[in-house]
Order: sequence, then structure tokens, then C-alpha cells
Amino acid sequence: MLPTDQEGYENALKGYLAGEKPDAKNLEIVELDIPVATGFSNETIIFTAEWDLEGKKHSEKFVGRIEPKDGGMFPVQQRGLEKSCYLQHRIMQTVAEQKVAPIPELLRFEENLEPLGRSFFAMSFIEGKIPSDNPRYTVEGFLVNSSTPEERRLLVEDGLRTMAGIHSINWQDADLQWLDPSGIGNPSTQNQIDIWRDYSESELKGREHPVLSQAFEWLEVNDPKDERVGLSWGDSRIGNIIWQNYEVAAVLDWEACSLLPNEADLGWWLMFDRMSFDDMGVPRMEGYPDREEMISLYERFRGEKTRDIHYWEVFATMRFCSIFIRLGDRLVDAGFMKEDSNPAIPNMVTASLARYLGVENPTPSIL
Repeated sequence: MLPTDQEGYENALKGYLAGEKPDAKNLEIVELDIPVATGFSNETIIFTAEWDLEGKKHSEKFVGRIEPKDGGMFPVQQRGLEKSCYLQHRIMQTVAEQKVAPIPELLRFEENLEPLGRSFFAMSFIEGKIPSDNPRYTVEGFLVNSSTPEERRLLVEDGLRTMAGIHSINWQDADLQWLDPSGIGNPSTQNQIDIWRDYSESELKGREHPVLSQAFEWLEVNDPKDERVGLSWGDSRIGNIIWQNYEVAAVLDWEACSLLPNEADLGWWLMFDRMSFDDMGVPRMEGYPDREEMISLYERFRGEKTRDIHYWEVFATMRFCSIFIRLGDRLVDAGFMKEDSNPAIPNMVTASLARYLGVENPTPSIL
């Protein structure tokens, strides 16, 4: 079912593209796919436009990102970055300029797209495959059903190679000071622990979260104080990549980016892999590298040994656990779940975090 304000979307997109293509004539939106929005993350729309230019007919497909009505899912890194669409657009521009990873061609960022009244940007549509979250790519989909062992390994290798390329960016040379939460040119892991603790405490609204509390304590005590800070993609996993022939065609979903040691992204990658195989009780597909193989591959592509990888897996799971607080509450607020089954605290991520820490989990999982 399409939203009732489809005409409003079409008018907004026509106005946006008219600004991008001032010489275009007879510009029309001919196809528009607007998934029913939940407001949990950026709203994604896919649309095709047609126009006349210098006597020729043109047609192009785009992807648009609209700011969620209730704000982004991730904590704000720095003043001025409150709008998730603005953050994504700006960091994707930087990565594209550095030429270290394929990024869709970006159109301009619009602060207030009328008549929708929300921030927006569009980018070129890239054909390809995206591993699914639901059902999880380890259970169903092309990796399980039609890929060879060699193709599975190729996919993981190229994903890790691309991530290592992102980590080659020198954040100071790339003028990423605007992303520095320290404000003094010295971003640290402690900055991020503070940001995520404040975020989770705000979202908990006085509720107790024993496992997450222990995680913050553990992360502070065991902080490796790694000085090798760089750009962290933030949501580093194969489901945020468009794949063509098992190679990376585009890297997506940058709203969780920050300045951290490279291992933060590897930790998130490994955490999501563990949750997609081990925590779901799913056997690893033939040819799909395991944890140790992925660490070794990343080290080869990055050209240096990883440090304190268990720390960064715990750090990643803390972040995911914190996000689930906001997600669970929004599921309830939207009417998708009842209050007594709110997964904000009792969920599979909390259970996984307890296992990483080796502590008891007094909040049995609902999900």
C-alpha cells in the first residue's frame, strides 16, 4: 500500500530535480516506490524521472533518503550533526572524494524538502544484490541458495578489502574535524563511551539495564587507549553493501559514522557475523570465512595487525544494545508490539552482550 500523500512526494521530488536539472523540460516522476515508513531509520524511496533536454528524452532511476520524523537511530556525534541525512550526505561526499570505496553519485542535500518539510538527499540507483536482514542472509537468499563456496569467499574478501580502504583515509587530511566530538583534535574511545552512555541513559528513561551497565564499566576499565584513530563507517556489514558479481558496487548507510580506531568497524562486522550464524544456531555456509579467517583477511588488506579485537566486539555489541532501546520503544509507540513485550532491554543483543562479557543476563530475551 502506498502512502496517502504520494502526490506530495511526487511534487517534492519534481521540485528537487528541477533544481538539479534547470535546463530539463517536461520533467516527470514516472515511477515511485515508497515503502510504508516506520520512522525507525532514514526513510528510503526509489523513483524514476523522465525529462527532455536538447531534443532528447532522458530517464534515470534514483534513491532518496528522507529524515525520519522522530529523528535518527544513532546518537549525535557533534553539534550541527543532528540531522542524519546531512551527516550521511557529508561523509559520503568525503569518501567519494577520497576514492577509497564505491559510493553512489550524490545529488545535493536539501535542508527542508517541501511540501514534505523534512531533510532529503538523492543519489544514483545502483543495480545489484543486497543480503537480507529479514529473513537473515544466513538462512535464506542468494548466498544460501545459489552461491558457490568460491563466490561466498569472494564476497567477504572484497567487503573486507573495501573496509580496509575506507580505513586508509587520514581523517585530518580529509578535513573531518567537523566529526570530532572532542573539539580539540584529539578524538578518543572515551569520547565515544561517553556519547553512547549518555544516549542509552536518555533512552532508558530511568529503567534498569544491568548488562549494558556492566558493559560500560568494562569498556572504561579495559579501554586500550588506541591512538590510531580514523574514520569509522559505523554500520559495517555485508547487508549495507550493494554487490555485483560478488564484488562491492556501493557502500551504503553511513549514519553511524564516527572517529575511532579501525578495529571498531571490524568489531561490528564480526559481531553481526556472530549474531547471524552462531547466535541463530545456523551452520556456516561452505566457503564463507570464519572469524579468524576474516581477521586475517582484514589484516592483510590493511597491512597491519589488529589490536584488542575482543574489546571492539564488546564495544560494537554495546552500541547495538543501546540502539535497541530506542528501537524497542519505537516499535511499541508505532503499535507493532505491546508494552509488555517491549524488546528495548530483553532481546537477543542483550543476551549476546552478556555472552561477550561472560556475565549473567537477568533480562531473558523476547526476540
